[in-house]
Amino acid sequence: MPDRNSQLTLAFSSCGHAFSHLFMLIYPTVVIALEAEFSAPYYELIGLMLVGNLLFGAAALPAGYLGDKWSASRMMVVFFIGTGAGAVLTGFASSPLQIAAGLAVIGLFGAIYHPVGIAWVVRKVANRGKALGWNGVFGSLGVGIAPLMAAGLTDLWSWRAAFILPGVISIVVGCGLWGLIVVGRVVDDATHVATARREASKVDMRRGAFLLLITVSCTGLIYQATSFALPKVFETRLSDYLGDGLLGVGALVSAVYFFSGAAQLVGGWMADRFELKRVYLICWMLQAPFLLIAAMLDSVLLLPVAAAMVVANTIGSPSENSLFARYSPPKWRSTAFGVKFVLALGVAAMAIPLIAWVYETTGGFIWLFVMLATVAVMASVAAALLPGRGNDGAAERVVQIDLAEVKPIK
Repeated sequence: MPDRNSQLTLAFSSCGHAFSHLFMLIYPTVVIALEAEFSAPYYELIGLMLVGNLLFGAAALPAGYLGDKWSASRMMVVFFIGTGAGAVLTGFASSPLQIAAGLAVIGLFGAIYHPVGIAWVVRKVANRGKALGWNGVFGSLGVGIAPLMAAGLTDLWSWRAAFILPGVISIVVGCGLWGLIVVGRVVDDATHVATARREASKVDMRRGAFLLLITVSCTGLIYQATSFALPKVFETRLSDYLGDGLLGVGALVSAVYFFSGAAQLVGGWMADRFELKRVYLICWMLQAPFLLIAAMLDSVLLLPVAAAMVVANTIGSPSENSLFARYSPPKWRSTAFGVKFVLALGVAAMAIPLIAWVYETTGGFIWLFVMLATVAVMASVAAALLPGRGNDGAAERVVQIDLAEVKPIK
């Protein structure tokens, strides 16, 4: 049975995953309302996210290093309070420059989650695939809630409320985690989860890490570009069905990401039971066809195709993180995940200028999806070249070791 510390670790990490995506995806919906308020075109206002998105990637490496050398749980406290404060500041902004500054603060502190929070779970839980699946569900929950919440609060109250309300909640959660750390209910090193699996050879580790850095970069670009573009895609292509306001747009985007979140449980189940490389490769091979179909649709069929497109991108997340854990040293796992997310999120930040350029040049998103489909094909080739390892899930026996009871050898 999992101990209480492991349960709290998974709970706060999952909550953090939801917040990390929620805060980064409030603005792509809110920006539609800001076009009238600031009398500026969409392609200019969406660019205000660029610095925040760059920091969301670039700050991941130092965040991961601090998670390894200082404290993963305390870094998560900094994450909750810092991103919450950034959201509140953005909500009080009165100019595009102040909005860009607030989004930059969100990106800076939001960068903590992926290298620290995911490595925190990997260290503490026994059934890695299942835990990462649930963790991914909460990440997609954050993605799904963001457009619906942002649209609802903007229509019913103000775009400012869409930032301030979740910001306050995040600060409260961070203070709660801090209190549990102070009283000793959440600790970093009480237990260590080990698995009776063969270690990858040095050759496989180098090859696997190199190829995964390619695929995770592609994952980040496709995920960010589609999640940022979907609100505008639905608004322009499905306007006849959605009516006035943003609530209809937000509801459709949320439906897509709620569905993809549930699919990650299936991804976690597959990661525990089947060969990770095979699961990962199949997920990649499904993405290009759906992206190309989505490029052409402007009817209600766009909704199920968009959902399938996002599911194909997210369902492989548990196997991707399990593969990355396999090819990274346990002692430096947060730092290794930091390298991963610096690259993945750094490349993903290019989604902002890419969306702006494609929309300004063509007035639509057809070529955006065609470009992303090409990226998916490249990633499929890289995934096919990963080292194979048989039936990963069935071959592992999990043991949990209480480090406090381990006696040093004299």
